[in-house]
Amino acid sequence: MLITFPLSILLTLLSLTCFFSLATTKQPIESQQILSEFSAQYTVLHKSDPVGRATRELSYQADGSIKYHYKTDIEWLVFSQTRSETSILTIDNNKVTPQHYIYTREGTGRDKRYEWRYDAATGTANDIERKREHQVDFSNNLQDKLSYHLQHRLNLIANASQARYIYPVINTSGSIKDYVYQYDGEEELFLPYGLIKTLRFKREVKAKERVTYAWFAPELDYLLVKLYQIKAGTEQFEAQLSSLTIEGEVVKNL
Repeated sequence: MLITFPLSILLTLLSLTCFFSLATTKQPIESQQILSEFSAQYTVLHKSDPVGRATRELSYQADGSIKYHYKTDIEWLVFSQTRSETSILTIDNNKVTPQHYIYTREGTGRDKRYEWRYDAATGTANDIERKREHQVDFSNNLQDKLSYHLQHRLNLIANASQARYIYPVINTSGSIKDYVYQYDGEEELFLPYGLIKTLRFKREVKAKERVTYAWFAPELDYLLVKLYQIKAGTEQFEAQLSSLTIEGEVVKNL
């Protein structure tokens, strides 16, 4: 016997089917939300004097990708400069895969802009500004110049006991270099944010006589809380965490 349903019931059933289909499709996107959305503010110093501010942010996009952003605004004597980096990426099984990278620098000196798009499936990296395509290997967890910061944080959350972490990074020229973080000890810092325990890592680029120290706080899921850079023995800058918002809520150090 053929059973028929009123049109209104059929439409309701169809709507429910679409709803569950969308929910099923969205589930893998939700499973990628390993880290909470946050906005961290930093005070930038030069020889202990405040000369600017910096912001580091992470947010989830409607399509399931993640926007990771870093910006600095510095004014010192006649020097004034704004730098911005944005990496659109995905996280799957604790692995960061970059998709789109944009860098801009404006102010004192020559303005710069770089834009890259990456496709791990085809192994391509497209230099949008120069209209060049590079064949690259993503099998070794290749990162862009910002996304490797996030990969390092995830690695620390998973296992903070390693003494050395290596990240292959594609530079704005298209070349690939290994960025190495070497464990350099534990330290309790008194920052504008407050007193906090940290792990300190060191990154040295001997060819450029540049040494960068980075401090990560275990109690904040290894968020970067301080950055200090020296070049040819001269201090370049220092950034200290001043305030933090996680999932829209201000986090205070008690």
